Amino acid sequence: MADQLETLALSSYAALGDSFTEGLNDPAPDGGFAGWADRLAGLLAERRPAGEFHYANLAVRGRLLDQIVTEQIPRIRQLSPDLVTFAAGGNDILRPGSDPDVVAERFEAAVRELRESTGKVLICTGFDTRGVPLLKHLRGKIATYNVHLRAIADRNDCAVADLWSLKTIQDRRAWSEDRLHLSPEGHQRVALLAARALGLETEMDPAEPWPLEPPHTAAELRRENLQWAREHLLPWVGRRLRGESSGDHVQAKRPELRPY
Repeated sequence: MADQLETLALSSYAALGDSFTEGLNDPAPDGGFAGWADRLAGLLAERRPAGEFHYANLAVRGRLLDQIVTEQIPRIRQLSPDLVTFAAGGNDILRPGSDPDVVAERFEAAVRELRESTGKVLICTGFDTRGVPLLKHLRGKIATYNVHLRAIADRNDCAVADLWSLKTIQDRRAWSEDRLHLSPEGHQRVALLAARALGLETEMDPAEPWPLEPPHTAAELRRENLQWAREHLLPWVGRRLRGESSGDHVQAKRPELRPY
């Protein structure tokens, strides 16, 4: 009950991160992207009188941890929101040769800095990639990073949205066609998970099983994998070989705390 009362008292929220938090592949009515952070802001705003809840989203697709620390955390010192969600390091972990131990050290330094400027911090663990082509080979690195994140949360009194243990997010329907970003329903389940991690009661359950659907044949799966590799995997690999980012020239979609 205490956690819920504390969450109900929140009047401002700022989201930090990369494409996951920017909300890629969850279309918004204005033609941009919504995403789990926007959806979480909506759940929090519902508990406040109209116009009294303020929300900023500083996340930008493709950002590495150090870029988030340099570009986004200074804004938190200026905004001083009641709540910050901080999901970062995933793009670092995906890079060849990255060390999850080193990334975690930089992540904790950022968390400590955030704790000086905000009342509450929520962090997200990485997804379980066991069923994702190519990324399934990074599962061990992600698991190692997640162990660090949980320890960091304990040491710094952070809430945790444990994406790794949310089994329903491993369903293919939780992901968009590129298999790197969530579908609208996937974003909704993450928003519900984050709300519950903050102590908020939600009518919908993020772990609610998906409706049954007919199984795919082996031929259908091969065809889908080939199409995915051609349309999404190869361009993604190409950008990394060229040193490009999908976030080049992209600005934060909601840089100021505005009524939500």
